[in-house]
Amino acid sequence: MGLFDFFKKDKESKEQQESLDKGLEKSKTSFFDQLSKAVVGKSKVDEEVLDDLEGVLVHADVGIDTTVKVIKRIEDRVARDKFVSTSELDRILREEIAELLSENNSGSAVLDRSDMGAYSGPFVIMVVGVNGVGKTTTIGKLAHRFHSAGKKVVLGAADTFRAAAVDQLIVWGQRVGVPVISHGMNTDPASVAYDAVQKGVEMQADVVIIDTAGRLHNKVNLMNELSKIKRVMQKVIPDAPHEVLLVLDGSTGQNAFLQAKEFTRATEVSALAITKLDGTAKGGVVIGISDQFNIPVRYIGVGEKMTDLQLFDRHTFVNSLFSKK
Repeated sequence: MGLFDFFKKDKESKEQQESLDKGLEKSKTSFFDQLSKAVVGKSKVDEEVLDDLEGVLVHADVGIDTTVKVIKRIEDRVARDKFVSTSELDRILREEIAELLSENNSGSAVLDRSDMGAYSGPFVIMVVGVNGVGKTTTIGKLAHRFHSAGKKVVLGAADTFRAAAVDQLIVWGQRVGVPVISHGMNTDPASVAYDAVQKGVEMQADVVIIDTAGRLHNKVNLMNELSKIKRVMQKVIPDAPHEVLLVLDGSTGQNAFLQAKEFTRATEVSALAITKLDGTAKGGVVIGISDQFNIPVRYIGVGEKMTDLQLFDRHTFVNSLFSKK
């Protein structure tokens, strides 16, 4: 790496950190306002402080079950260390939550598909999620991310039940500079996926990203459609898709949990992208969903810019979320 490349990379890293801090501003402000009230006048972490902290975490949409895990971890620390001051609480929170996220590989080092070379053909990502969560936009930003890294990318517009989804993906393809395979609205989604994967093989692409329907008439139809898309892609690449990425809107809080439950029943979700964290004070939803569904978080959306879909790093995220300004 040359000197210019080093400084460029350092600048990009700082810009991403600033975007993350800004994107999580509402969450961290809300969290520390409540945490300050919970520990005011207290010098040590006791049962009352833990009860109040439990309420703070639940309010941040970490979720009941995950909150109980976090509180138990802190209780164990207090019991072991005999005395834990309230001034240490945010540091302990960061450590315990980062450890919790590590248990399902959220923020692990291979998340930006550096392992693509392990596959004989294109790395195929099937993207799922309900309408309105930012699914198609996330695909566009993913395409930009891979394309900027020098990867050959093909997009498949297989959400054929919404004209807006097909048109939007075509616009993203033009914007990023990557081909989009589309048969238009009300066509067979599996046929689109097949042609997109076939195109990826022909042009020796590194990545093929397939958009899918956000919602069908019922869960059975959704499950059948996603299964059909998988089967058809496997006629071209037997182990496709290599990743099923579920996109969730972080600003919906508990609704995101319900969506995760629906899609994990409909298909084998292997990774999460959580969007719109800049518009909510509920940033804790990232922690809760990853923990409860035991699915790693791959990406988080913290703004409108193309570069605001960030590769999730558990330590950076937790430090930003639980650090005072």
